[in-house]
This record gives sequence, structure tokens and C-alpha cells, in this order.
Amino acid sequence: MTDWRPGANHAIQRQRAALLADLRGYFAHHHVMEVETPLLCRTGVTDPALENFEVPCGKATRFLQTSPEYAMKRLLAAGSGDIFQICKAFRQEEQGVRHNPEYTLLEWYRLDIDHYQLAREVGELVAAVLERPGWQVWSWQGVFQEVLGVGAHCASREDLEELALGKLGEIPLGLDRDGLLDLLMSHCVEPGISDWGIVFIVDYPPSQAALARQVLDAAGELHGARFECYVDGTEVANGYWECSDASELRARFAADNRLRRARGQPERIADEYLLEALTAGLPPCAGVALGVDRLLALKTGAQDLDAILSFGWSRS
Repeated sequence: MTDWRPGANHAIQRQRAALLADLRGYFAHHHVMEVETPLLCRTGVTDPALENFEVPCGKATRFLQTSPEYAMKRLLAAGSGDIFQICKAFRQEEQGVRHNPEYTLLEWYRLDIDHYQLAREVGELVAAVLERPGWQVWSWQGVFQEVLGVGAHCASREDLEELALGKLGEIPLGLDRDGLLDLLMSHCVEPGISDWGIVFIVDYPPSQAALARQVLDAAGELHGARFECYVDGTEVANGYWECSDASELRARFAADNRLRRARGQPERIADEYLLEALTAGLPPCAGVALGVDRLLALKTGAQDLDAILSFGWSRS
């Protein structure tokens, strides 16, 4: 017999409705326009850490989007001004207490600010929703030093492997340097900040800039101009001071595909619509994606996303 009933009870469903109304009210108050963009598109993402769901459409294949980022940047390049979107997004990954392959995402872009300014806006919004007193800001290098007792920014792959083995005992074979950094972040740093409240980690290594611009700090050190927001050790948001250089992003997409080939993953065609929009001119801006389901789980105290979803992956 199937369990047809929703995972979220009536009280949680009312809290979700109130949260969505509050989020829309926040952006209306700040004169940020709500937009809609397609979820089913011609291209996916090249990022090796993400996999799109593929959907046969006649003789072609389309991809359910992991975020509305590419299409929203096309709107920005066309002169939309500040925009936000609340939509479904999809990642082909295992379902778990913090992961559902179909999820609700809030994404917004603000013109003429950098990632530090956007992080403050995210902090104000998250602190208000969760009724928390404030937040901390740590550099990526600083939080590694604080939690692990060592700096990792310039550490070699061999040094990171030795550190991971010492901390975890066993690690997957064949991880490259960024893979080891991700492992240490998820298995050591995130648990290590689980009692720190709201935490922003800023200034990532250049190799982890993703779609953010790369900037030099006062000491002449190169960083990826991005941040991640954690609440009680759970990542809830990822933001960039956006890279607007089409040639630079094309090179990054090509590097992603080289890594995909090396890992045996399918290559992904670069989104030419996005690249042409950037060539036409993306205004200076910062953008962030925030997981609404995780935010609601934190607000309600739910330990499993299934408890705040009407119908999670096992019920849909």
C-alpha cells in the first residue's frame, strides 16, 4: 500500500505559505522585480559537481535547470534591473535529509554591489526569517585555520591528502586538490561550525570561483569573489560578485568539460545564449541562490526535508 499523504503537516504548509509571502514582501519593499524564466532548456551546466535531469523532447534533449541563473543573467543584460525569482530547480543527486532532487530556490540579483554587500543583505534577510541576533563573517582561509588548525589556501594536494587522512581516516581514492578541499569542507569545517549560528564564508580559492569574478585583495592575493551562507553548519545560500567576461566564462566551461572527461562524466555544451548576453554586456552585479526548503527546515526545527515538503522524492 502506498502512503499518499503529504510529508508536511498543515502547520508546516501554512508556515511555507507565510515564508513565501514574506519573501515576496521583502523584495517588493526593496523594489526588486519578480521574474519567471524557463525550467526546461536546451543546455545544462558544465559544473562537474552538478548533474541536470535530461528530458527527451522529440528528437532533441532538454535539461531541467539546477538554477535559473543563466536565464536571469540574460534578463539583466537586456536591462531588467534588480530581479528575483522563486522557482523549482532540479539536481540529479541522491535524496537525503538535506537533499531533495526537486527543490525550491530563491535567486536574486542586485546591480552595482559586490559580494560583501550582497552577503550583508542575505544576512539581514536570513536573520529576520530565523529570528537570530546576527551573523559572523569569516574568510575561507580563516575558517579552515580556525576549525582545522592549519591553513589550506596554498597547501599542496599532498598536504591536503595527508590532512584529510589524519582527520577522517579513510578518503576516496583519486581526489584532486579541489576534491580534497570539498571533502574537508563537508566533513570537517561544516560540522565544526554547527554551533556558530549564521556564518558567511567569503573569498574562496581562485579554483573555486565558479561563475564569480576573481579579485586581488590588499595583499595582492587572488580570490574568487563569492560567499556561502551557513546556518548551524547547513549551507543555505551561495552568492557571487558576477563575472561578466564572456571569454573568461567560456574558458571556465571548457575547463569544466575537461574535468568531466577525466571523471567519465558526460560533457555539456556551453550555453551560447548566456555567453552572447555577456558579450552584449552584463551590468555590474552580484547574485545569490538561497534554498527555501532548507531555510524553512531551519525555521521549523525539522531534521529531515521530507517533513517540510508536501511530497518529497519518495512520495512524488
